[in-house]
Amino acid sequence: MKKVLLIVAAVIVLASCEKKQNPFEWSKQRVGHVTDSTMVYQLDALYANDSLIKPVKGDAFSNGPADIEVYEKGGKHLLTLTPIETDSTSTIEYIKIHDDRFKTAKGITISSTFKQISDAYKISSIDNMIMDAVIRVSDENFYFTVDKKELPIDLQFDMNAKIEKSMIPDDATVHKMIISW
Repeated sequence: MKKVLLIVAAVIVLASCEKKQNPFEWSKQRVGHVTDSTMVYQLDALYANDSLIKPVKGDAFSNGPADIEVYEKGGKHLLTLTPIETDSTSTIEYIKIHDDRFKTAKGITISSTFKQISDAYKISSIDNMIMDAVIRVSDENFYFTVDKKELPIDLQFDMNAKIEKSMIPDDATVHKMIISW
């Protein structure tokens, strides 16, 4: 009888040790609760303890899928999710990170500087956009942006200028972090 009780106790202990999903985990296939195969209709269940702001159906001004925003119950903006299509079975195409508790495998967050990014990752390209410099890193499915206001004045208004890594100040902060699946 003691052996049976010990076995039952061991099973209960092992069952209660189930690993809980880290809501800020970030890997190639996962950002928090969202994976590269998560469908829009699953978001309500995944974020049952948080708040989702979904686009208004039938909005005459929307063209294509609209963003879904994820907020903690306390009001902190966590993520912005962009589906591939407008239907509920669509998966997520882009995720924009808003909370610095999300960290890449190399410890980069939305609060990181350009120096921290360039020390952690190999920069593969820098694109000159209207308001931002888009920094792409090798072998990853995410990219960063730096607000052009943090660049030298001659680069801020020249859309044709080629932005080199050496032109971005080390202390320039990340403006956006976006994952693309």
